[in-house]
Amino acid sequence: MRRLTKLLATTLLLTGLAPLAPASASTPDCTTVAVTAPAGAKIESVDAVSRPEHCEITVTLTHTDDHVKVVVGLPQTGWTGRLQGVGGSAYAAGDTGAPFTQAVKDGYAAVTTDAGVLDGLNTSWALKNGELDRTLLTNFATRSVHEAAVIAKQVVRKHYQRSVSYSYWNGCSTGGRQGYAEAQRFPDDYDGVLANAPAVNWSQFAVATLWPQVVQGNDGHVVGNCVLAAFRKAAIEACDAQDGVTNGIVDRPDRCSYDPRQLIGAKILCEGNEVTVSQADADVMRKIWDGPTDERGRTLWPGLPKGADPVWLAGTIPGFPGPGFPVAALWVQSFLLEQPGFDTSKLTYAQYRDLFRQSVREFDDVIGTSDPDLSAFRRSGGKLITFVGTNDQLIPPGGTLMYRDQVERRMGYVNDFYRLFTAPGVDHCLGGNGPQPTNALGQLVDWVERGKAPSTLSAATADSTRDLCPYPKTSRYVHGDPKTASSYRCV
Repeated sequence: MRRLTKLLATTLLLTGLAPLAPASASTPDCTTVAVTAPAGAKIESVDAVSRPEHCEITVTLTHTDDHVKVVVGLPQTGWTGRLQGVGGSAYAAGDTGAPFTQAVKDGYAAVTTDAGVLDGLNTSWALKNGELDRTLLTNFATRSVHEAAVIAKQVVRKHYQRSVSYSYWNGCSTGGRQGYAEAQRFPDDYDGVLANAPAVNWSQFAVATLWPQVVQGNDGHVVGNCVLAAFRKAAIEACDAQDGVTNGIVDRPDRCSYDPRQLIGAKILCEGNEVTVSQADADVMRKIWDGPTDERGRTLWPGLPKGADPVWLAGTIPGFPGPGFPVAALWVQSFLLEQPGFDTSKLTYAQYRDLFRQSVREFDDVIGTSDPDLSAFRRSGGKLITFVGTNDQLIPPGGTLMYRDQVERRMGYVNDFYRLFTAPGVDHCLGGNGPQPTNALGQLVDWVERGKAPSTLSAATADSTRDLCPYPKTSRYVHGDPKTASSYRCV
């Protein structure tokens, strides 16, 4: 039935009979509406507040003794008939800030949820009476984004007196993982999913990104921030030209064979003092780039890409709570060891490898978000777009590329509904000196509603354009102005 409804709507769009324009010329009153609780939940309250540009309805629900807020933003004027789910970051399940506001400004009804947990770097909710709070973990992992979609569609229908025409998910990092969770577990929630730099394979990634600190602790050698930066600069200089143009970007870090031992003996200026790069520095950097290994030296997970800023995972960041990537440290402290405040810098190699295996064994089915079977999402007519930065310094892109390969091995050709794009030189979600997507959500909408599959993603920097290529293709300079997209080809 859903596919028939979408097909009819798309046919009307293509024939020009019913363009997806603002759904109503009148402005509905901003009042509470009756909401039926999703299965297994109970509605505690429904509140409505009139904002300058939208009506905001907050639905609070519970499963046991949790209290989950679902916030729905309804444009006062100009609603397009579309719904946009807004994802979270780190340990925050949602975001009522700029992404939510932008969705409403763009004519979407917007929805986000707090999953009953706290802000992005606070996992004090993980333990209750000394035991893991499975209810809240389930909320954060998968349940709350699904329930938010169910509730939002009800609220929209009651408020506007018509149903959502198309629904889209938009998230990065944790929000990207949530998008994949929706496609894997609840394939009818969203017609289109934009899930960037996704924290999929959470069970592995959330331990793997602690590896740089574990290496330095066990090897008894801490590499200073400026020496880490020097290794990165040297790798970029060595591998920059492999794509045909020198622009300060390593397009394919996996093909960069730069050996950090080449920098041994180099003089580096660190905060006014001259430092000589040592063998110990190079050994640590090599292990960081190689990624975590087991007792026999076999790779457990991809390492940090050459070209990415290693300071975030291996160095010292002012304002961060302790050494190491906070998301990884908090996962180990709160969920694996159940010892908040544990000093993760003291982990031995053996302890680290045990924790890596424990994470996969106990939590992969809960929050791993790594099921390669997307056949139900494909059958539902859903479309999935992801981009990952080759310079992602927080979630090494190798995990996402591996997942995409697993989906293809499981399902065969999948470009008809699932396309992954690599963004050379782009950091986690955004930033860096590479071209960043300029209209990924718009291209997803065109794919869902008009059948226009994106052969590339439009991308730009402040002074250049360069389209992103669908994996496994990469962008290569051919001729002409290197700051113009037409000078590159996907090969």
